[in-house]
Amino acid sequence: MPANDDLDPGYDFEITKTTRRAAGAGTWVIGRIAGYRFDALVFPEHAECSDWELGESRISKLWLQRSADRATVFNWDRGADIAAASDEVQAIVDFLAAGLADHLYA
Repeated sequence: MPANDDLDPGYDFEITKTTRRAAGAGTWVIGRIAGYRFDALVFPEHAECSDWELGESRISKLWLQRSADRATVFNWDRGADIAAASDEVQAIVDFLAAGLADHLYA
């Protein structure tokens, strides 16, 4: 069996909680992936202003924390606040951006 480093970053992807926003569209998603915790605000439609969205992901907020030391390793809040701390973190961000909204709103 390959080491976790050799697997897709989503090998252990898990959503632990979802909460629909009381006002307006969007869902807060909390989960774990590859030794990190994430919180994301995900929408069923693209943002009116493309600068508010992480790529074309329908994610307007995404926070990643390394579980081992609780360090914030990425933060997007309608714009980049903290860039990805490593290539591994960027791969996780890319994984979430590529499919979290589709997973949630399928």
